Amino acid sequence: MQRPVRGHSIPLSVGRKLVLEILHHARQVPSLPLARDCDLAPLARARQKVEAPPSWMALFIRAYGLLSQRVPELRQAYLPWPWPRLYQHPFSNCVVLVERDWQGQPTVLCGKIHAPECSSVAQIDEHLRRFKQDEVWSISPFRQFLRLGQLPWLLRRLAFSSSLYFSGSKRAKRFGTFTISSLGNLGAEQIHPLSPLTTYFTFGPITAEGGVTLKIVYDHRVMDGRCVARALAELEAILCSAVLDEISARRRAA
Repeated sequence: MQRPVRGHSIPLSVGRKLVLEILHHARQVPSLPLARDCDLAPLARARQKVEAPPSWMALFIRAYGLLSQRVPELRQAYLPWPWPRLYQHPFSNCVVLVERDWQGQPTVLCGKIHAPECSSVAQIDEHLRRFKQDEVWSISPFRQFLRLGQLPWLLRRLAFSSSLYFSGSKRAKRFGTFTISSLGNLGAEQIHPLSPLTTYFTFGPITAEGGVTLKIVYDHRVMDGRCVARALAELEAILCSAVLDEISARRRAA
């Protein structure tokens, strides 16, 4: 059988168009990654004793929300127009990346969790369950995201730019204050993921004993490395205190 001489073109999917748009804006951010090896053994043991253990993602989202209350820089954003300035949001908004099948193709979508510092781990876990299992179009953040991808290129660029660069409150509402994602369950660790937001939180594989590498990729226009290093140490303390207490109380109640 004769092999074809030439390949063929594949149109860009809605999901791929959105990834390209996000990368365009993320490349404008002078970001740096900072990592910390953490020992979460007490939390790992407490989690294993709960009848329906919460996901690690829910635990980290809850902890990062609490951390954002203590470190206001994590709720800040650099806005270049109409004049360069920093904006500080009164609470955090989490954007969690979720891979779903859309129109026959794996597509990374953005789920949003409002003020995770005010939600319990169980409530956050329920949000994550919905993001993974419910019909894609029934989830409002997914629907909004896909509609952006269906816009013509110029309108899509204008929609992203108007939300990211002019109004801090609009930016936080539409795109969040921080991004969280992880490939740790696949045995991989992200080195320097890109995001148009001020911080991108990620973590690597978690050992049975609770050892894990936590990483924050941060916008250097908003904060410096020492601030992020202290934030990572504070995050480990929150996981082994406030979040651990919540899981222990849940186990005792059960």
